[in-house]
Amino acid sequence: MVLKKKKEVQVDAFLLDHQKLEKLQRFSKAEEQNLASLLLHCAQLSNGIQQIQCIKQIMPLMKKMDPNSACDPMVKTCLDILGETYFSLSIKNPLKKVLASLLNGLPEQFMTLAVQSFVCCLREELKTTDIYLYRKVLDNLASCMEDFNLGRASMKNLFEEVLQFLVKSLLDIQEENRQNHGNRIVQTQLMHDLLVAIKVSMMLVQKLQENIQGSLWKHHESFVWQSMCSLLKSSTDFLMDATLLQTVQTTSGLAVILFTKAMYEPVEGLPSLVSDLLLGSVKHTDVPAWFVSNCGTLCMEELPDSVLLFLCHGALAMLEWKNGSMGENGEKLLLDIASVLLSLSSELKESSMAASLSRILAIWTNSALAALISGSPNLKIKLNGNSDLIGKLLEYIYTHWEHPLDAVRHQTKLIFKNLLQIHRTTITGSNEKSDPFFARLVKRLLSLEWHIKGKYGCLGCLVECVGTENILQLDRTIPIQILDVMSDQSLAPYASDLLETMFTNHKAHFTLSFQESTWIDQWHDIWVSPLLVILCEGNHDQTTYIIDYYLPKLLKCNPDSLGYMIRILQASADANLGSCSARGALGALMACLRTARAHGHLELSNIMSNGLISTECIKQGLVHQHNQVCIDALGLLCETHRSTEIVSMEEMQLIQFFMMYNLNSQSPSVRQQICSLLRKLFCRIQESSQVLYKLEQNKTKEELLENSTKRHPLGILQQYKEFMSSVCDRLFEALFPGSSHPTRFSSLTVLGSVAEIFSVPEGQVRIFHLDQEIDSTRVQTLIQCFASTFEEVKALAFKLLMKLRDVAFKLQDSENLGLLFQAAVDLSTSTKPYDCVTASYLLNFLVHHKGLQHICLEQWVEHNAQMDENTSVSTVEVNTLAVIKLLLANVEEEIFRARKSLLQAAASFPMYGRVHCITGALRQLPFNNLVLVAEWKEMVARLILMSYRLSAVVSPVVQSSSPEGLIPMDSDSESAGRLQMILHEIQPQDTNDYFMQAKILKEHCKVQSEKLADCRPMESISTEIRGEERQTCDVTAQMVLVCCWRSMKEVSLLLGTLCKLLPSQATSEPSDGLITVEQVKNIGDYFKHHLLQSRHRGAFELAYAGFVQLTEMLSRCDSESLRKMPEQWLSYVLEEIKSCDPSSTLCATRRSAGIPFYIQALLASEPKKSKTDLLKMTMKELIPLAAPLNESSVIPQVHALNILRALFRDTRLGENIMPYVADGIQAAVLGFMSPVWAVRNSSTLLFSALITRIFGVKRGKDENSKKNRMTGREFFSWFPSLYPFLLKQLEAVTNTLNSEAEELKIHPSLFLLLLILGRLYPSPMDGTYSALSMAPFVPFIIRCGHSPVYRLREMSGRALVPFIMVNEVPHTVLSLLEGLPESTSPCLRQNTIHGTLLQAKSLFGDQSCLS
Repeated sequence: MVLKKKKEVQVDAFLLDHQKLEKLQRFSKAEEQNLASLLLHCAQLSNGIQQIQCIKQIMPLMKKMDPNSACDPMVKTCLDILGETYFSLSIKNPLKKVLASLLNGLPEQFMTLAVQSFVCCLREELKTTDIYLYRKVLDNLASCMEDFNLGRASMKNLFEEVLQFLVKSLLDIQEENRQNHGNRIVQTQLMHDLLVAIKVSMMLVQKLQENIQGSLWKHHESFVWQSMCSLLKSSTDFLMDATLLQTVQTTSGLAVILFTKAMYEPVEGLPSLVSDLLLGSVKHTDVPAWFVSNCGTLCMEELPDSVLLFLCHGALAMLEWKNGSMGENGEKLLLDIASVLLSLSSELKESSMAASLSRILAIWTNSALAALISGSPNLKIKLNGNSDLIGKLLEYIYTHWEHPLDAVRHQTKLIFKNLLQIHRTTITGSNEKSDPFFARLVKRLLSLEWHIKGKYGCLGCLVECVGTENILQLDRTIPIQILDVMSDQSLAPYASDLLETMFTNHKAHFTLSFQESTWIDQWHDIWVSPLLVILCEGNHDQTTYIIDYYLPKLLKCNPDSLGYMIRILQASADANLGSCSARGALGALMACLRTARAHGHLELSNIMSNGLISTECIKQGLVHQHNQVCIDALGLLCETHRSTEIVSMEEMQLIQFFMMYNLNSQSPSVRQQICSLLRKLFCRIQESSQVLYKLEQNKTKEELLENSTKRHPLGILQQYKEFMSSVCDRLFEALFPGSSHPTRFSSLTVLGSVAEIFSVPEGQVRIFHLDQEIDSTRVQTLIQCFASTFEEVKALAFKLLMKLRDVAFKLQDSENLGLLFQAAVDLSTSTKPYDCVTASYLLNFLVHHKGLQHICLEQWVEHNAQMDENTSVSTVEVNTLAVIKLLLANVEEEIFRARKSLLQAAASFPMYGRVHCITGALRQLPFNNLVLVAEWKEMVARLILMSYRLSAVVSPVVQSSSPEGLIPMDSDSESAGRLQMILHEIQPQDTNDYFMQAKILKEHCKVQSEKLADCRPMESISTEIRGEERQTCDVTAQMVLVCCWRSMKEVSLLLGTLCKLLPSQATSEPSDGLITVEQVKNIGDYFKHHLLQSRHRGAFELAYAGFVQLTEMLSRCDSESLRKMPEQWLSYVLEEIKSCDPSSTLCATRRSAGIPFYIQALLASEPKKSKTDLLKMTMKELIPLAAPLNESSVIPQVHALNILRALFRDTRLGENIMPYVADGIQAAVLGFMSPVWAVRNSSTLLFSALITRIFGVKRGKDENSKKNRMTGREFFSWFPSLYPFLLKQLEAVTNTLNSEAEELKIHPSLFLLLLILGRLYPSPMDGTYSALSMAPFVPFIIRCGHSPVYRLREMSGRALVPFIMVNEVPHTVLSLLEGLPESTSPCLRQNTIHGTLLQAKSLFGDQSCLS
């Protein structure tokens, strides 16, 4: 059951100015409806949808009009107004399309008049000079050319003016974009405008022959020719401009080919010109002068890779490949494009380019299919499956079918499918199923490991060519093998898709082959029986994914199989009830029934009445010891195909039975599923109740008497109310004080769903009112949930109370509210960290109370009478401002006291709680519509100042890297000595038991404090603390650390929130912005200081969380000075790293401390679809630093290695970081050879991060699992620069090995090299088309097997496997064994013999080789 929200269509109404309305009023007639009165009525409507209904009446009215009325000035006026209205509407407004559709049916007699009106309006549009209004004109031009006869006629009349406008707009937007360099927001808008302008130009040129008869325009002096040359030149400039968006460049590639095609004569020579451009063999003498003058930059020998790619796309999309119209030159061009694209595949590694390349290759396969239909025999030979070109395309597929980008994987599958079609076209007439090419592909694919995702899609394509039966003849166990794979969630969708293709094809084969249904038992044996065995006995993950992915597809293909499943499972359900680890037959039955009901294959009432399943059987499932069986039984009751299906009394009773036993489930995933399923049930109750109400209203008395024996709608609705009421009673009972976290979580989540689902919009009948079930005790119960130590329980209770706040506040008297507020204020300064979270939720709840100012806040904060006068101010805004004022006043006083004694602050009033409450209050404030702007500006300034002061007090403790560092000396001498001791205690200890037990400060410290106290008078506040000295002396070092660390955390989050939530002022003038540019810059400097100079991990990690919020805001900012700050900060820190200045305060130990975090935050702020200029700049600086040419710059090298590690681990950088992986590997391997330990240590960490980035996160314990490996071909195709590097390093390493002398000489990087090479494995797909030969590695790896170190011998055996071709394995093993010394040899080296045997064993042990 899928719950879909109905999407409301928003239509903006059009408005006419006073002058037009007057004209219409002049022509309209009161006694009868004419065109003017109808248009006037339409213009006076404020609803867009009503206007559409009204406009649709215009055309019938005009068709009834007298043919002579075309001369009527009223008609002329109305058509003028319709034209102006059409051009004023936005392109996305449905009114525009409705108007165009109506005007397409305009009677012939009015056509000339309408064209005149539209031409006049269009001429006015073309006079637009404001660049930022060009988009509206361009949209209007585009809409005129799209299925709008009147628009096209107007364009034809103004063809030259339109062409002139397009030429001008392209040049103007290009210039404006150049002037706004660096302003990302404006540039993005301009580039999208540019994209539309290019597309409109192309649309115009494609309709060129319609607009101008003959080829008169091709005279070089004509205006149209000059304009075309200008369009071609602009498009070429855009194509060559790498700073533009990729979509603009791609479209420009299309435009260049289109414009050239329109201008080039003779047309037959165009394919040769495009071929020469792609191959870089253009001779200026063979090319027209106009082409050289406008596209001279394209005639170079070597074009940039991206330009070549976009030109290929242009040629494939814009040239005619069908019907063989381009002859032999066209066929040559088709093959040239393929070779260019395949050569680019090894060069273009950037994610967006790789995705484009795969898409363009897919387009090429479509073009090749079109060309083959009428192609020459020579083309069929060159595109046959056994040809070199198809072999190289298959190589591309095998390399990219597991690409990290989903788009590339999808296109790869499409390419493979089209290649099969191409081969089928070339062998038309012969038997496809026995074709050797298909047979070879099937065998190769089946010999691959099942963990390769690309295998499934390709096998699915082959099934459609050769049929399932032919594949099963090779191996009957294939269905079972695929089902076994489905325990891995990442493979389950692929496996289920392949199984669906196979069993659907198999069923179709049986249906055609056998007249009767005798085949069904054989089909069940192959596809259903293995499924039932796994459902009963399989592991949890496998059964779950099979039920989710496979079972619905099987039932959809053959719904009748459900009866077979139920029959088989019912027979063994009593004997095989299952256990906590296996579902058993009962669990399998529940799963099958649930899936069938959810997909509409059965009615629960039918199978229960037929006796197929009993209530007792479902009850057994609902309380089964296997969690998933309980969920499936519940799903059987809750999930239906129709969301309006009535819930029966039996189902309600079973749900109540389920809730008695399962609300306290210990598994989080089970709790989530229970809540989700109950939500579906409530939605069903709500939606079916609406149907029942309508049914009740529409029934006549006779029908009611006739149906009196059936369930009465009102009776069912009453049952619904009673059921929901009993459910809520049960849920509130479960929230008793001391109830477990799982119970509270489940109850609150389900109650939240009830509150949300049954709060229906106006116009619908409300079946159940949760607020009527609420009393003061239940409100108190929900408020008590704030005291839970689990924040998710607090959040759920808060969310529920927000939905019920009106009734909740009515049930709370003012005294109780005062106590709650007092409790919140007290908790905000508690020494228990979770208490401040409770305080925050309490305050966030109370600020919604209208009387909070008078009940609670008057005694704390001075009341502002002006706020009462301003009725437009919301309750939340006034109360939040007052609460923050109170908290801020308290924390400012506490900071003042903490300056004197940080120890007293940690023991009695840790300040972080107050700051946490302020941040929480700010986050729920609606900042878009604040009224008290001046007060908030003042408040923000005070908050920022408070943050700096608090940070100054606590940061020395957090940032202290040693006792001799920055130690804050308390002005209160009593606690100064104790603080000294604590600072000593928080330094790293020799043992790990320090944080396992609380350390009480030594007694002599207390005695000293008392002696000091006796010698001098104390202030009143000190006396109070002295009075409690017996308690406060038990302050541990942890308490001071917690106070300071959490204070730093909350300050960072508060500053981040201020930057993120508050709109920044774009200028220095006063505005509605609550935070100034100067304040943002200061906050940035604060974060920069703490991230770059902190030594304590907690300090810089939390500063990073706030800094990320700041940088994200800066990237979207209007102010240029703010927008450029991340780039300036990045340049500054990179320069400081490079400078190697001895006076630098950057931390070179602790993995460079906060520096990697700082750079990560700056890079993550770049928009995801941008050119990632900051990332490119950073990598350009860091890569040379990480692998320097000399040893003098150790500290910059360490920083660079540590930063690179952080960047390669950062998931937000995604595929943008992949082009730098090869450089990172080289830096890590070379860093291992450094004599400096710090460099070697950082290189180890970087290498580990890179292995994870390349081969994926290791999921299992098997060291040799192929899940985290890839074939040698894939690896070197993705990282071609590593081929010569690894080969050279391996050669250098093996030269240091001297097994003859039995000396233990291990090169530092040998282990790394073998670790990488050992992660590769051979593939049966390794063909002869790979440009990189694996043979040069073999002798060096064999030599590594002679090492005295056992681990190296073992690794060399594993590393040798991917470098030996499948057909070379026997020969290699033979040569290895022949190299073994004779038993009588005087120089027997056991290590050498052992290493050789290990290598031979590895080659034979690999299953893919044995096959």
